[in-house]
Amino acid sequence: MDFVQSFRQNFIEGDRWKYLTDGLVVTLEITGAAVLLGLLLGFIVAIIRCTYLKTGKMKIADALCRLYLTVIRGTPMMVQLLIIYFVVFASVNISKTLVAIIAFGINSGAYVAEIVRGGIMSIDNGQMEAGRSLGLNYRQTMTSIIMPQALKTVLPALANECIVLLKETSVAGYIGIYDLTKGGDEIRAQTYSPFLPLIAVAVVYLVLVMFLTFLVGKLERRLSSNDRR
Repeated sequence: MDFVQSFRQNFIEGDRWKYLTDGLVVTLEITGAAVLLGLLLGFIVAIIRCTYLKTGKMKIADALCRLYLTVIRGTPMMVQLLIIYFVVFASVNISKTLVAIIAFGINSGAYVAEIVRGGIMSIDNGQMEAGRSLGLNYRQTMTSIIMPQALKTVLPALANECIVLLKETSVAGYIGIYDLTKGGDEIRAQTYSPFLPLIAVAVVYLVLVMFLTFLVGKLERRLSSNDRR
């Protein structure tokens, strides 16, 4: 079978290309929502940990955050997904997509927390002292002086975490979600031809990652130009 015939069989006949487009929509939905959840969790955990390290306050919350970081970073993403679906939500009638968003968001939050914490702790203590000497309290100093500087520092690492999360969603098929990877697998199962479906899935992921990298690079250049003014 030549390339054209194989292409027709894998993507044209039976409108099999829809497996990829439908799966892509699900992948983007899971990634987008999980990124937002991960950022929210990550910033909360990072602020709690930094508050404890800088002031000694919120000791119990810091201990819970450290337990969360240890468990999430010490276990595989796929195992976490299976536990959340088959154990935590086993008796609850809930959307598989929502389960995946929660699982990937919780996982990403742990890595975002450490990235943001590293950025906050890298800011010189003199910045905090300057804010307090201006009459700002701890919260105002963090939001007005420390966090804006820390965000510029950690932006490349946060973008990299988003890219990693996008690719990690490829294991969502283990709980029966028809994402991009599962869509390619469905075509392969129907045509018994693994080459083109898998290459197509890989190309789509590559294009998505390149697009995200382009957007982040553009944002970094804009932030750098503002620094030079």
